[in-house]
Amino acid sequence: MTPSPPNVTAMLRDWSNGDKKAQDQLFRAVYNELHHQAARYLRHEHPGLSLQTTDLIHEAYLRLIDQQHVEWQNRLHFFGIAAQVMRRILVDHARSRQAAKRGGSAIRLPLEEAMAVLPGQDLDFVALDEALNKLAEIDPQQSQVVELRFFSGLSVEETAKVLDVSERTVKRDWNVAKAWLRRELSRGGAEE
Repeated sequence: MTPSPPNVTAMLRDWSNGDKKAQDQLFRAVYNELHHQAARYLRHEHPGLSLQTTDLIHEAYLRLIDQQHVEWQNRLHFFGIAAQVMRRILVDHARSRQAAKRGGSAIRLPLEEAMAVLPGQDLDFVALDEALNKLAEIDPQQSQVVELRFFSGLSVEETAKVLDVSERTVKRDWNVAKAWLRRELSRGGAEE
């Protein structure tokens, strides 16, 4: 008989209520999934990138436990927030590397095949972050769909649950957002 998976939602609630033991249990319970998420981001890293998978996980976790007044809803909510945190770390890291090189070229990472925004081309996290922020101003839900699908690796079904919308809506928003991002990133964010 295989052991039942840990109840992440219960651990999140206990942690929110101040239980430090639940925080430690949570980290052990989600570590492998966070590792998979971080490895996916860094898989096609620039050869000079100094950020390692474990560094990204630990930095994200430290930022997550610093979150004040978050009412964790469930496992999906936690991983959605983790995706946002990892995105922010990667963008901050890319910006600091650019500054260190006195305006040198950005760290470039191929966007995952599933994203298919710019097939066969590289994408830097700073440009993606700026494009997603711009998309969030136009359509916050589409931006959230991209964040959850790409940065968190959630399925259409999981994304629909997090956003409390239908799977059909997620699919539509995903397709429209990909097309918008493809256009925005291919023109370098220049105004039409």
